[in-house]
Amino acid sequence: MATFPRFFVVSVVVFSCFGVTAYGALFSSIQKTLLLNSSPSQGQVLQAGEEQVTITWSLNKSYPTGTDSNYKIVKVKLCYAPVSQVDRGWRKSNDNLEKDKTCQFNVVTIPYKPSNNNFTWTIEKDVPTATYFIRAYVYDYAGEVVAYGQTTDAHKKTNLFKITAITGRHVTMDICAACFSAFSVVSLVGFYYAEKKMAKSTQQ
Repeated sequence: MATFPRFFVVSVVVFSCFGVTAYGALFSSIQKTLLLNSSPSQGQVLQAGEEQVTITWSLNKSYPTGTDSNYKIVKVKLCYAPVSQVDRGWRKSNDNLEKDKTCQFNVVTIPYKPSNNNFTWTIEKDVPTATYFIRAYVYDYAGEVVAYGQTTDAHKKTNLFKITAITGRHVTMDICAACFSAFSVVSLVGFYYAEKKMAKSTQQ
């Protein structure tokens, strides 16, 4: 009977550790220690596959010295604003970062340094039409998310910009389609008159 409580305690500890590992970090538990800025102005519309976004970031100096002593990597991401998440479960925000779908597009992954960070990103062609902001996650030497920064406020309402997706139609394709359509009409008329002429010759 004496071994049961010990086994029970060990089991609880093991499963507790497993639970922490399985569920990952919570967004609400990490500090917003980075200051981020991006080049688009509020409400600006950018074209996917063509235009660029410049992002700058640095450590917020209001935090105590040594706050960033375990910072190793910064991952900058393009994130959906709330207005583009409505009725779209595949973009849904979740406090559990392993389940969060807010930030689905990687901008850059770079070693951490406290200041003078900037990167110019050409918007990728597969980015869909939506309203966005930029967020950066900081990872420590163990590969865990420990801090973040973003270009918008806590409610994700400021400094938002829109990206318009590539429609897939080009002027060249439209011209080719028009040429083929005209050729089809001309061919049809030509065949009609040729057939009519052959029928007339046969009757004679």
